[in-house]
Amino acid sequence: MFRLTWVQPEDLLGHELRQAVQDGREPSAIAARWRTAGGPEAPARAGASPEPASRYLRMLAEDLLDELADLPSKLAESEPTDLAKIKASCPNWPAPANCPHPAQAAPTPLALEAAWLGRAIGCLLGKPVEKLPLTAIRHLAKSTGNWPLTTYFTAKGVPPDLLTTHPWNRRSAPTSLAENIDGMPEDDDLNYPLLNLLLLQRHGKDFTPTDMAKLWLDELPAGRTFTAERIAYRNLLTGIEPPQTAHHRNPFREWIGALIRADMHGWTNPGGPAAAAEQAHRDATFTHTANGVYAAMFIAATIAQATTGTHDIHACLRTGLTVVPPRSRLARAIHHAIQLARKHEDFDTVVDELHAAYAPTHHWVHAIPNTALITAALAHANGDFTGSISRAVGGGWDTDSNGATAGSIAALLAGTPTALPDHWTTPLKNRLATSVGDFDGTGFDTLAHLTHREASRP
Repeated sequence: MFRLTWVQPEDLLGHELRQAVQDGREPSAIAARWRTAGGPEAPARAGASPEPASRYLRMLAEDLLDELADLPSKLAESEPTDLAKIKASCPNWPAPANCPHPAQAAPTPLALEAAWLGRAIGCLLGKPVEKLPLTAIRHLAKSTGNWPLTTYFTAKGVPPDLLTTHPWNRRSAPTSLAENIDGMPEDDDLNYPLLNLLLLQRHGKDFTPTDMAKLWLDELPAGRTFTAERIAYRNLLTGIEPPQTAHHRNPFREWIGALIRADMHGWTNPGGPAAAAEQAHRDATFTHTANGVYAAMFIAATIAQATTGTHDIHACLRTGLTVVPPRSRLARAIHHAIQLARKHEDFDTVVDELHAAYAPTHHWVHAIPNTALITAALAHANGDFTGSISRAVGGGWDTDSNGATAGSIAALLAGTPTALPDHWTTPLKNRLATSVGDFDGTGFDTLAHLTHREASRP
């Protein structure tokens, strides 16, 4: 039977129970009612359980989702979603950029081309091992002598029994293993920057949530959405408007989806981390709340700082932290990641400690552990491109998204496409596949010029 992922109420309920514990609600009574009725746990790695629930369980799940939403949170004051409250909670919120003309501060088209390429490369590196556990990633890479990672994954030389035990991501392996790469295949981690490029082209930096909603309905196929984005899309189709689209029966609202949309906001606000964060907030609150929103703001501000030509990743990360509420769970996770990167010479130890801290309580797509891993990878590698993407992908969890974000930032720091090793860039053939707009087959150089135009717009 066809099982639509990320929207079945009986699958959402388990995720919402976990989310409630994390954000300071008390869901134990509701959890007991669900389990007494025979309700299942949330699928561990997939988006849908293998068997449909009874009509009774489905209706119960819908009711319990609404009851959970009404529970008070003890973290509400320290983790606001409202922008004014976020800014009020951040004592070091960055000052507005003071530039006589945006074109004078905008990163060069070559720097933006590097950033686009870096995002694609990091994503492509992580695609074959998405959803695989950490031990599987390490075993597969080590079996071909590619650990620490220095190039794309390959099936050549991997023992058959290892491939049987840890099969590649079935959708991605045909286009993302080294022997199969022929340009950049479609991925949501590249679709969303393209959507945001369209958003800025059509509506400018003062876009509204309604502008976003209309654009998604016009340009984004529903089947290309996942987790929080799919729920928000479904909510739109039922007549729910932003920002309630992020709240209604959406247990994924603190997951990584808003973070992977943040790059364009950083790229187009050069030297303006405050403006980048505010722009990312307007985007993120369409689908996310609290820490899911902060993750996007953190990345956008970090990138905005990196566009200034600095090569100091640590300064960029510090800037990113200025837009994250300091008492939030995300702020603590980022500080923890930076401390681990400083403490341990061996990055595998950093990863093991991050997994020990977050894996037992967080889904592998949650924003908090993934943002921590991205931060640790960039800090430990001192912003080096290959070092950053290999650490981000080799650390597990949402491998393609983490590789994409780390690659975007590290490549922007590198400054030009020629600073990226040929064995990473050549297989992409300056060609991107996508179902967004008219971008299918577009070159990264063209995307860089289009992005530069938006970054330079007054």
